[in-house]
Amino acid sequence: MRIYGLTGGIASGKSTVSGMLRGLGAHVIDADVLAREVVAPGTPGLQEVVERFGDVLSPDGTLDRKRLGARVFASEGERRALEAILHPRIQARFLEKTWALGEEGIPAVIYDAALLFERGLDAAMSATIVVWVPAATQLQRLMSRDGITREEAEARIASQAPLDDKREKATHVIDNSGSREETRAQVEALWARLVEEAG
Repeated sequence: MRIYGLTGGIASGKSTVSGMLRGLGAHVIDADVLAREVVAPGTPGLQEVVERFGDVLSPDGTLDRKRLGARVFASEGERRALEAILHPRIQARFLEKTWALGEEGIPAVIYDAALLFERGLDAAMSATIVVWVPAATQLQRLMSRDGITREEAEARIASQAPLDDKREKATHVIDNSGSREETRAQVEALWARLVEEAG
């Protein structure tokens, strides 16, 4: 099985590209979905997060991601502590899911992960795809999407490796700075190529 790592930066359009790939029939494993699964109510992951970070639950017993996010984005130490709890669990879920798809005879899987390069996960991929936009576009999109200040947006962007660095390391680049149609055309061409590669 070939596993293609899909990444980008916050507000670069990675989710849009991931959705386009799904629409073309790709099997996409989303690291964000895995991250939610490992801290679902009743899981050891959620218990450990509460033990480490304290009052981060919503009234319904689910993780209050916004409250937790405000803490971890403000401190690199806190962010690293959260990653130490979540990432081994996310990795284990990813391996379970890829194994199951492999058993079904699926030849290619897309792993949609924001921190693909930061966590060194690119080393385990057959190839990597980066969804790229210029830094100014990324900042503007994040501010308008999340309704946050320039300072908050810059802090969130700074918590990830710069998009230009990711572009340098990538096997394939999707330039998402143009229209949706232009992005879709790139995605369709790339997926056709990957399907051919996977045989």
